[in-house]
Amino acid sequence: MRVCILGAGGLGSVIGGYLAESGVDVTLIARPAHAEAIARDGLRIEGVRGEHHVRDNLSAVSNPADAKGEFDYLILATKAKDSDSALASADCLKSRVKTVCSVQNTIVKEDILTRWIGDPARVMGASTIEGGTLEAPGFVKNHVTVPTTAYFGELDGTVSPRAQALADAFNKAGLGAKAVDCIRQVLWEKLAQICNASAWSVSTLAGNSELTFVHGMTLREGAEHYVAISRELLAVYGALGYTPQNFYAPLSRLKDVYECATEEDAVQLMLGFGERMKAQGYAGRTSMHDDVVRGKKTEVDYIVKPFVDKGRELGIPVPTVTAAYRIIKVLDHYLA
Repeated sequence: MRVCILGAGGLGSVIGGYLAESGVDVTLIARPAHAEAIARDGLRIEGVRGEHHVRDNLSAVSNPADAKGEFDYLILATKAKDSDSALASADCLKSRVKTVCSVQNTIVKEDILTRWIGDPARVMGASTIEGGTLEAPGFVKNHVTVPTTAYFGELDGTVSPRAQALADAFNKAGLGAKAVDCIRQVLWEKLAQICNASAWSVSTLAGNSELTFVHGMTLREGAEHYVAISRELLAVYGALGYTPQNFYAPLSRLKDVYECATEEDAVQLMLGFGERMKAQGYAGRTSMHDDVVRGKKTEVDYIVKPFVDKGRELGIPVPTVTAAYRIIKVLDHYLA
């Protein structure tokens, strides 16, 4: 199997590094300094799976034109807002990739890939919750994972040999994966999960750069705000015909909130979640919160806006989500 990862920053390098370590032939397309460091010294990964130094089966280039040969899969791993520019730079690869998929946090990524490749039959659904950050050229941290961290499937609701093959490769690499016939549901539920955490954290915590997720979730008002966002997202998700599955358990809490008999039960659930994270010394932020703290534009239009738009389309009120969206858009206006 040959895999090309376009936009190999933190997440793309984590995935590519583990795949290469397991024997998959991987080419990373990354920023120049990162690509040069990997080509010279290999890729270092530290985090939830220990320390790894990957050299074999791994190539890194900064220009897509320098990626050699043909590929079974191209995986898009840029920020969603950078999709068009990244894909335009990779036009030279269109005729050399069999299947394209994306691990980005957005519901429109498959449409973007279809427009680029020109053939919907070459686009496959994919989703992951795996966490990766680029710490320095040639060095990434893998800070988040769950038992099943990746899902693959056809957009027509079938499980194909190519989806199963990629899931098998991920499993061999230690990245728990499944090929499923409900990839569209997985995509919407993941977006709801990411939207919930992102809209909540920025609208709650962005006023103080020292605050992390735990600081808000251990306060009643913070838990109440989180539950309010959850319930609105669940209303839209349910109207699409889906019931929460917690595909990314134990990180996801949507199914737990959905099953709470009362709002107070849901608030207590989240307060307990916050206290457990505090006891474990968790000090993380969502990527959107990190973007704001670092002065970078967010992906709010790809993560939060789809639920605002879908709520309006379906006639479902989402006032808390809409308010969070407006707050983040104002912040976003002044970010670089």
